[in-house]
Amino acid sequence: MGFVPSLRSGDPQVPELSYREAVRDALSRAMREDEDVFIMGEDIAEMGGSMGVTQGMVDEFGPERVRNTPISEMALAGAAFGAAAAGTLRPVVEIMFGDFLGLVLDSLVNQSAKYWYLSNEQASVPLVVRTAVGGGARLGACHSQTPTGWLLGEPGLKLVAPATPADAMALTREAIRDDNPVVVFEHKLLYGRKGELDDEASRLGMGRAAVRRSGRDVTLVGALAAVETCLAAAEVLSAAGIDAEVIDLRSLRPLDGRTIAESVARTRRLVVAEEGPPLGGYAAEVVAIATELCGPVHAQRVAMPDLPLPFSPPLESAALPSAARIAAAAAALVEGRSPLVGSSA
Repeated sequence: MGFVPSLRSGDPQVPELSYREAVRDALSRAMREDEDVFIMGEDIAEMGGSMGVTQGMVDEFGPERVRNTPISEMALAGAAFGAAAAGTLRPVVEIMFGDFLGLVLDSLVNQSAKYWYLSNEQASVPLVVRTAVGGGARLGACHSQTPTGWLLGEPGLKLVAPATPADAMALTREAIRDDNPVVVFEHKLLYGRKGELDDEASRLGMGRAAVRRSGRDVTLVGALAAVETCLAAAEVLSAAGIDAEVIDLRSLRPLDGRTIAESVARTRRLVVAEEGPPLGGYAAEVVAIATELCGPVHAQRVAMPDLPLPFSPPLESAALPSAARIAAAAAALVEGRSPLVGSSA
């Protein structure tokens, strides 16, 4: 049992940044390296965005490359598609809350995501959509969703979900370099988290998961803030003598089936934590991948109730996946109190 470090702690030569600073640094580096990269969104210039990610960037790059926009996510998505499809610019769009992605879906999925295919692989749409998601900030049902499931089934899109500052920097930079559309989900509760930066995140790249803790008894899988919750659950399980492995998905589309299968093939038990409803999310896809590649396994999803996220702080806390719920689900699997998934019996 033990942690598999993704960040080299204690090394004075390795810089430490907050998640927010890591995203800002990734954007700034990309804009210094390529004059075709620009960012746009509501109040991202002087105000620095609703989450403070772009603070100070207008001072370095000017209002032409750090562009405030009207309050119209639909117009933002259309303008980004036009700028990217023209073949000269690489726009990065900030959508203030992930809940508002519904307003960009027409352009994003019917134009940007399909353009490469419809052009017989001759054209590209190098755009990035960044958006803040997740509960825990007491912002109510319309500003707290993690709507990854809206986009999971859309060919032509890549979806990334960094859980650490190192991944926030690496995956944002890789998303900007990609020649087709990428959506970067950023969890509100992670912006203040600090971590050291090293080369592992860049080495893994987009589409690869990371093993954050090794273990032999049960596999815990999560993305974004759920990774921290899975790690906390692993500590609870450790105290009970259960050795949990924790996988950080990092990328939701594509999903890293190989890393999932390698772990589940050893543990034969799987718990997937997702901050969203049980139907149509990445948790269901992870369970499906595990059963397809490993055969029948003991599996359990720990998601939210099939309801909008409540505004009431006690109700919101009760709805979100917790370390206690994840640990209880894992313990039930280890003790044989849950049925096999993928079995014909």
